[in-house]
Amino acid sequence: MADITMPQLGETVTEGTITRWAKKVGDTVEEDEVIFEVSTDKVDSEVPSPVGGILTEILVQEGETADVGARLAVISDTGAGDTVVSAGAAEAAAPQADTPEPGVAGNGVAPADADATHEAVAATGSAGATGSVPEQEEVVDEHDASVAVPAPANASESAPAPPAARPGGGAQGRVLSPVVRRLLNEHGLRPDEVPATGAGGRITRADVLAVIDQRGAGGPARAASVPPGRTAPVAAPPPAAHAATGGNGSAAATAERLSGHDESVPFSNIRRRTAEHMRRSLDTSAHTLVVVEVDYEAVEKARLPARARFKEEEGIGLSYLPFIARAVVDAIHDFPHVNATVGDDELIVHHYVNLGVAVDLAHEGLIVPVVHDADDIRLRALARQVAELAAKARAKKLSADEISGGTFTITNPGGYGTFLTAPIISQPQVAILSTDGVKPKPVAVALPGGGYGVAVHPIGNLAISFDHRAFDGAYASAFLARLREIVETRDWSEELA
Repeated sequence: MADITMPQLGETVTEGTITRWAKKVGDTVEEDEVIFEVSTDKVDSEVPSPVGGILTEILVQEGETADVGARLAVISDTGAGDTVVSAGAAEAAAPQADTPEPGVAGNGVAPADADATHEAVAATGSAGATGSVPEQEEVVDEHDASVAVPAPANASESAPAPPAARPGGGAQGRVLSPVVRRLLNEHGLRPDEVPATGAGGRITRADVLAVIDQRGAGGPARAASVPPGRTAPVAAPPPAAHAATGGNGSAAATAERLSGHDESVPFSNIRRRTAEHMRRSLDTSAHTLVVVEVDYEAVEKARLPARARFKEEEGIGLSYLPFIARAVVDAIHDFPHVNATVGDDELIVHHYVNLGVAVDLAHEGLIVPVVHDADDIRLRALARQVAELAAKARAKKLSADEISGGTFTITNPGGYGTFLTAPIISQPQVAILSTDGVKPKPVAVALPGGGYGVAVHPIGNLAISFDHRAFDGAYASAFLARLREIVETRDWSEELA
């Protein structure tokens, strides 16, 4: 027999909510086969089984929350003796076959080659890449957690809950998930102020959001200082973002609206979480946009001759994204206030760069893995780390620590040939850079003997959405000017040597 336990999904994660069991009691489970999905405050993950056998018991049901290390299920096998194995530590279990890492096209975000598929997306939309378009990645901060916890209608008929399962505590003994507790705390609500519609009298996310909407409390809580390495709490989405989850009148409205030509597509956990975070960001930050046009000719002269060799040596394609990311890190050194957090009547400037690069999850949602201490990394290593994180994101293998602590984010919708994008800031950061489509355009170039001629160069826009509370347009414009200067004038071949 082997106990499946709640894995440790990050240094600061103490509990998780089971969002889906991939197997039911009586099913055969193969070693390394996904057995359940878990959601925490920071990340959703698929958890593989560390052992093979028959799933004989499920101790924590879908929607319930358990502490790290708590027993979740029991798998029987033909071996003698019982063992306790953490579901998050498959490598510590019995010998197992190596599982190859998922392949990542291009640089793990979006390949520049015409035959490669897009790998990246932006906070405002997904993106691919073709030709000389910069590789795209996408932004999102936190994932969702299921909040409805099934329970018997008659407590006297129910079996005692396993000690390991702890759906969360609340006033008057009410059961609260981590997401519900966070929403209540953020909006100053008490559990007894929220009518519960979940099974067994549980408070669901939709219940809290309905109360927030009724009170007109859609705005954010006061911006607070967020310590580096921690993500900010997310606020409630607009009514449209949770209508499908059981908000007041949503079922009736849906029934009235649908006809033979309509389809109801319930929001997924990550879609609801994205809506919450983006709505909160707009309500929190004074969003302002500044854009510059950039000539990528210097990048192209180094990138095109090196692509084949780079692919052979690194195993990933060489896109525009690593060049832009490398230039961003250097430009931040000269304009550090774009790499900051708004606190209580103060700007907290981070003297290190944890660079978030957004990743699209097959158009089902967005997530932003973070390259920590990117200011200490050269172009090759930066490209490699972005590719590895993107592959892990799509395989649902990111840890909470790998999406936490970002100080500046790049999002890249240009693979679809976008002209100009105004991304939403990833809280609690104060700025986000969008790389739009790069296309060959005629430009004026200085001639050796004086005057100008016309040449065709790869041209694209770089746009920064910034929080006007943190700094003004002149500062943002100066940052973009420095970023453009680095992209256009650096000898990039030295970075590729």
